[in-house]
Amino acid sequence: MRGEYVEISPYSRVVFTWGWENKGSTPRPGASTVEISLIPDGDGTLVRLRHLGLNAEERANHALGWDQFLPGLVAAAEGHAPQD
Repeated sequence: MRGEYVEISPYSRVVFTWGWENKGSTPRPGASTVEISLIPDGDGTLVRLRHLGLNAEERANHALGWDQFLPGLVAAAEGHAPQD
C-alpha cells in the first residue's frame, strides 16, 4: 500500500491518497483518496471516513477492510485492547 498526505488539519481532518503497489491489485497508488474528519460530539468525537475513487468491486472489498480494522481504532482511542 502506498499513499501521500494531501491535507492535514490538526484535530479535525486528514486526507491522503491510497493504492496498492502489488501488480494486478487495485486501486493503484494515487487512484483513490481517503478523507477522515473528526467532529466534536458532546464528550466524544464522531469519525467520518470516506474512501473516494473506488469502483463498485473495490468499494465492496474496501468496505469489508474498513469494517474489520475500524473497531481496533476505536479500541485504541478508548484505551482498550482490540477484541477478536
